[in-house]
Order: sequence, then structure tokens, then C-alpha cells
Amino acid sequence: MDLGIKGKRALVCASSKGLGLGCAEALAAAGVDLVMNARGTDALEASAESIRAAHGVQVQTIACDVTSAEGQAQVIEAAQGVDILVTNAGGPPPGLWSDWDRDDFIKALDSNMLTPIAFMKALLPSMMDKGWGRVVNITSQSVRAPIPALGLSNAARTGLTGYVAGTARQVAPKGVTINNLLPGIHATDRANSLDGGVAAQKGISIDEARTQREATIPARRYGTRQEFGAACAFLCSQHAGFIVGQNILLDGGATNLTI
Repeated sequence: MDLGIKGKRALVCASSKGLGLGCAEALAAAGVDLVMNARGTDALEASAESIRAAHGVQVQTIACDVTSAEGQAQVIEAAQGVDILVTNAGGPPPGLWSDWDRDDFIKALDSNMLTPIAFMKALLPSMMDKGWGRVVNITSQSVRAPIPALGLSNAARTGLTGYVAGTARQVAPKGVTINNLLPGIHATDRANSLDGGVAAQKGISIDEARTQREATIPARRYGTRQEFGAACAFLCSQHAGFIVGQNILLDGGATNLTI
């Protein structure tokens, strides 16, 4: 399918690896030029060069921490005029409700709620002026079914979901859509970290922890960055203009909901 976005320009945050990289790769395959961001320079440059070689698109890289004011300013300056925004950030560490204090919550909010909001506030106006734009926020299945061990993520990402619900309806008349992708477990560093925690807690191997988790997923496997990226690219396409303010699960059926 021709997504109809060749020649457009996208900012993809946290895109040196994992789900962000999957989104960057899929957009590049559709002919979209990229601004890629991540904290680690080496991994970011390697991923950018791979995308340039594979798809022949222009890729600008910005290595910085976007949860800082300085990092946000740097990325926003480079991304002025983009047609597509994909926000993404690693999730806070797991734990118990009694483990977290105010500083833990502030850090989670900065990373998983306030940073995406800052990017939307900065980049939505030019999209609205052009009469076309796409925003996809990578959040989590936990906004539909909270995960007890991920209380920090549950709180921050649900806050972002509420913000998007209202904002998406306000910008839609200008041809701009905002939607959220809600990943379940995918084969990324985040999954490895979570499986490592379970392995340590239960005294089993990481492979055993992964097998146990896969058994809870109806698809009986973890997702891949490629299929996640393909879903993101479709939401960013010319064909998705009537999808507004939605929270779309990509979890292999793990979240058991009727609506």
C-alpha cells in the first residue's frame, strides 16, 4: 500500500532502537525524511546510517536527553515544520506502590507525560497552519489495564492519554490527527529488563521468565519492532485521517477487554 507520505518529514523520539526505531524504519520505507533522537550517540548514528543506506531518505540526528529543557529546545529547533511527530520514551522502573516518593513520580511525569506534551505544543501549530499533520504517541497497554508493578508508568501515561483525548478533538478540524499506540510486550530492551527482574525475583533464567510471559499472551509470542512500526506508519499515512484520538492496542491479545 502506498501510504501517500513520501517527501514528508517526521520527528521520531527515542528512535535509536526498539519501538522508536521500528517506527523510524517504517516511515523511511514510505519515503519520509527523519529527525531522529536518542540519548546515546553511537547507537543513534548507527541506526540513522542504516536507514539512509536502506531507504535513501534524509536523516538528521540529535543526541540529547529530551526530558531536559535543553534537550527539548535542541530537538524542537531541529524539528520545526515537521509533518509527523512520534513521541516515545522508555518507561519508569517497576516496583511496589510503597517504593515511590514524590521525586519518582515527577521524573516519570517529566519523561512520559510532560515531554510529549511539550513537543505537541511546539510542533502542532505549524501542522495546523499547513492543514495536515500526524501525531502518534507511544504509550502502553497499561493505560487500558493498569499493571500493578508499573505504577509510575500507569500514572504518567494515563495522564498523557487524558491530555490527548481533549487535544485531538481540538486540532482535528485543521487536518491534524493525534492517536496513541499502546504496546504490550515486544522484543526490546524494555522487555529484557522486565524479564530480568522477574527472573531475579523467582530465581529462574531470563529464558524461563520469557517463556512464562509468552504463555500469558494469546499470540504466544512477543511483538516485533517491525510490525509495531508498520502500525505507526499507517496512522501517519494519508489513509488514517478519520482516526482521531484513539488508543490502539498492539499486545497480541494480552489485554482482555470488550471495548
